[in-house]
Amino acid sequence: MEYKNRWMAGALVITALQLAACQQRPGTAAKHAESPAGVERVAGTELSRVTLSEMAIQRIALKTDEVREAKASRSTTKQKVVPYSALIYDAGGNTWIYTSPQPRTFVRQKVQVNYIDSNVVVLKDGPPAGTVVVSVGAAELYGTEFKVGN
Repeated sequence: MEYKNRWMAGALVITALQLAACQQRPGTAAKHAESPAGVERVAGTELSRVTLSEMAIQRIALKTDEVREAKASRSTTKQKVVPYSALIYDAGGNTWIYTSPQPRTFVRQKVQVNYIDSNVVVLKDGPPAGTVVVSVGAAELYGTEFKVGN
């Protein structure tokens, strides 16, 4: 009889451990409840605002830079430039960059390219110097905005 009681006690301990392992620790539900990305329309436009969680930014290794005024190889005057990696093309051949008006928030903005000089895009038209732009991760933002690959 004593052998049977030990076996039952052992089975109860194993069951209790398995159930304890299934329980969530305090705070873990909140961490996993945050969506990696949110997309909302910008009022009065056809554009959307993409907001990423910190974890999403880390996963795609997103990096930013700024629109700068610099002399490019074909010019004697300063012009607005962005890294070539910031530039994306849509299906119609239009050129865009993603600006970051607030931390973790990104909005696609149409730009006109004057020319490309190595790894720098000289803009004919675009946001003012000092505007924060996405230099790595723009394609992932575009996919998120249009729900491509989800």
